Amino acid sequence: QVQLAESGGGSVQVGGSLRLSCVASGTSAFDTMGWYRQAPGKQRDLVATITNSGSINYGESVKGRFTISRDNTENTVYLRMNSLEPEDTGVYYCYAQWTDDTFGDRYAKYGQGTQVTVSS
Repeated sequence: QVQLAESGGGSVQVGGSLRLSCVASGTSAFDTMGWYRQAPGKQRDLVATITNSGSINYGESVKGRFTISRDNTENTVYLRMNSLEPEDTGVYYCYAQWTDDTFGDRYAKYGQGTQVTVSS
């Protein structure tokens, strides 16, 4: 069974930085991996995704401040967050897609989430 283990959330002041990590396990390789976030009372939105070939997509509000990367050998995706703003507060969910080795079906899953709080 695929598991996503997130770490690195916490509380930081405006302008600070955090680094999130997510280790994926349970299958041999993952396709797209990334991060979504959900602020209180709002829908879950894209933060950033990265394919296994390195193509990256960022949400508009984080461009220029956040950097996503991954280590395919460790099935780990990272999110470096700089210049954090109060609007970045929310639960950050790791996301991973994979293809079933036997039948070729595609699946996706979110992690349990890690809280990021940015205070002024």
